[in-house]
Amino acid sequence: MDLFLEALKWILIVLAAGFIGQFGKSFSTHIIDYFKKRRLRGASGPPVPAAVTQGEPFPAGAPGQAKTEKKALKAQAKQQKKAAKGSPREIY
Repeated sequence: MDLFLEALKWILIVLAAGFIGQFGKSFSTHIIDYFKKRRLRGASGPPVPAAVTQGEPFPAGAPGQAKTEKKALKAQAKQQKKAAKGSPREIY
C-alpha cells in the first residue's frame, strides 16, 4: 500500500509540473499585461482625436474604412485567381 501511495504522489507531482510548464508562461504574460494596463490607466486617459470631438463619426483613415478596403481588395484578388484558373481539370 505504501508503494502505491508513493507512486501516486510522484504521478501527481509530474502532472502538476507539466501543467505549470504548459500554462505558466501564458499566465505570467497575462499578469504582466494586467499590471501594465492598470499602471497606464492610472497615469492618464487615452488622447481623444480632434475629429471625434468635432462630431465626425470616424476620423480619416479610420480602422473601419481600412477594413472595408482590405475586404474589397481580397475579393478582387479572389475573382482574378478564379478567372486565371479557368475551367476545372478533369481527373482520369
